[in-house]
Amino acid sequence: MTLAAAHANTGDTAWLLAATALVLLMTPGLALFYGGMVRTKSVLNMLMMSFVSIALVTVVWLAAGYSLAFGDDVAGGLIGGLDHAGMAGLGPDSVQGTVPTLLFATFQLTFAIITAALISGAIADRAKFGAWLVFVPVWALLVYVPVAHWVWGPGGWILDRLGALDFAGGLPVEITSGASGLALCLVLGPRLGFKKDAMRPHNLPMVMLGAGLLWFGWFGFNAGSALGANGLAAAAFLNTLTAGCTGLLGWLFVEQKRDGHPTTLGAASGAVAGLVAITPSCGSVSLLGALVVGLAAGVVCSYAVGWKFKLNYDDSLDVVGVHLVGGVIGTLLIGVFAVDGMTGGAQGLLYGGGLAQLGRQLVAVAVVAAYAFTVTFGIGKLLDRVIGLRADEDHEHTGLDLTVHAETAYDHGVLGHGAPVSAHSLLSAQKVKPQE
Repeated sequence: MTLAAAHANTGDTAWLLAATALVLLMTPGLALFYGGMVRTKSVLNMLMMSFVSIALVTVVWLAAGYSLAFGDDVAGGLIGGLDHAGMAGLGPDSVQGTVPTLLFATFQLTFAIITAALISGAIADRAKFGAWLVFVPVWALLVYVPVAHWVWGPGGWILDRLGALDFAGGLPVEITSGASGLALCLVLGPRLGFKKDAMRPHNLPMVMLGAGLLWFGWFGFNAGSALGANGLAAAAFLNTLTAGCTGLLGWLFVEQKRDGHPTTLGAASGAVAGLVAITPSCGSVSLLGALVVGLAAGVVCSYAVGWKFKLNYDDSLDVVGVHLVGGVIGTLLIGVFAVDGMTGGAQGLLYGGGLAQLGRQLVAVAVVAAYAFTVTFGIGKLLDRVIGLRADEDHEHTGLDLTVHAETAYDHGVLGHGAPVSAHSLLSAQKVKPQE
């Protein structure tokens, strides 16, 4: 990375400041989205898994993550160096392109945060909170940081050598979180009552609010990745809106045809599926391509979320079915719909580019998914052996809100003479000790 002795462009800087705030808002939005999808007994735990990821990833990113991901390559396209560990050498006058380097680093930090938080949806209701506190920083350094360097870092092998395209994070964010979520839910095993008990979302208005905040923040995620207030940002912005809409419609069409009822959960999930898929391709495809990418994701992901019941893996909140599958769809379809007016050269199959770009996209998808799954599975197994990943059975049965946080999201009644239920009284009554 070259630090130029130049002034940042004020317009680009203003836009990236706003985009960074939008992306950070996505993690609280995700917390609400996931929180509404779980049962009442684990709502707060779900919210906490997202919020604590903000703090954990920030510390790791500032200490070493940014330097390893975006520092000058030191290992044949695999990882950056530690020249900027602790943000060394990155003062307020340092510039990355047309924006301050510190702002660029913060923008990229928000991507790392939400990627880690996404994984929590795959293991909802049954993971030890203490183990999550250890998993997140280890995973960020061993999985997210290397993949971010491969795709976006100077000298990264996917960017510079393979030539695969990923505008805003299909590989480092969506596929990495989805493959990692699959690995971790296999390590943990299914929830108590999986495929037997009804595990319906407890608060669909909360789910819809979370989806709305995610959609709002996604404009910063995708259009902000242009790193400037320019035409490319405008095109990515419109493509993001378009794909979210067709994803929503595609999912509802499948629900109506298959189940006879279009649902609010389906609308929220379809919009997210479309947004996931357009993330890698929003800066590469035309408006027509965005329409198809979103629609394909809405339709395919609506079926993919049911695979867990057939294959017997308990992906609690459909991280695999939406983020892994949607990320694969969006990344591969770059090889079909990429237009040189957006990419500056590369073209997809339908625009005269042949199979070459599609092949590059396929290689990138396969390697990133395999790497994320394998390393995460190894981290999960190690942590499970050392400190244990799975919550105790009685804690899981009672609910992690009470047993871990000694709180409840809702007042379910009273004890005695009108006294409100307290967490400690409920714990005592159920003879369950808080999880350490």
